[in-house]
Amino acid sequence: MTAVTPAPARRAALQRRIRWIVAGTIGYNVIEAVIAITAGSVASSTALIAFGLDSVVEVLSAAAVAWQFTRKDPERYEAPTLRVIAIAFFALAGYVTVSSVLSLTGAVSPEHSGVGIALAAVSLAVMPALSWLERRTGIELGSASAVADSKQTLICSYLSAAVLLGLLLNSTLGWSWADAVAGLVIAGFAVREGLEALRGDTCATPVGILLDADADAAARVRDSQDR
Repeated sequence: MTAVTPAPARRAALQRRIRWIVAGTIGYNVIEAVIAITAGSVASSTALIAFGLDSVVEVLSAAAVAWQFTRKDPERYEAPTLRVIAIAFFALAGYVTVSSVLSLTGAVSPEHSGVGIALAAVSLAVMPALSWLERRTGIELGSASAVADSKQTLICSYLSAAVLLGLLLNSTLGWSWADAVAGLVIAGFAVREGLEALRGDTCATPVGILLDADADAAARVRDSQDR
């Protein structure tokens, strides 16, 4: 299927939207990182500290895309941006793996954290929305790095769910291992996404990363706007 390139005016609007999305993502994750790391330190919660470190990784990924779209020719910087995003995925996997292993071996015994539960719940609501908006914009723009960054944001929402479930189970049933098991699953997913970004699989074609249904939806959106 042949990709439809957006008109110059539409392309400029999409690039501005990407900049606003990543700016919002960076701002939210900076706040999230401070709260999570602080609350995690107070509660001796490895999961919460790892969650905060994940926010730091998310900021790195979003900042890389923000930098790319401040360039005069963003496509020229697609490959190095994807490499930065790949590194962010690997760092996320490393943090979550270490956190999970520590919890599973009993080296860390997290305490109840009401602040952590509230933070994870808010993130679970915010992150999927940001991911969906960036992915849709990246699809229409044909930007592999924007779509890859949206996957990073989606990983953060998965981690939010795992941390929320783990904190709730730990608080109500004393199951401190629950979020560690979920964290290992997420770490494996992050490694896979990092390898894809590193190989450049996400940008084999302008929209090669997209499902046909996604590309068709993007084309319909452009057609309706051109009328």
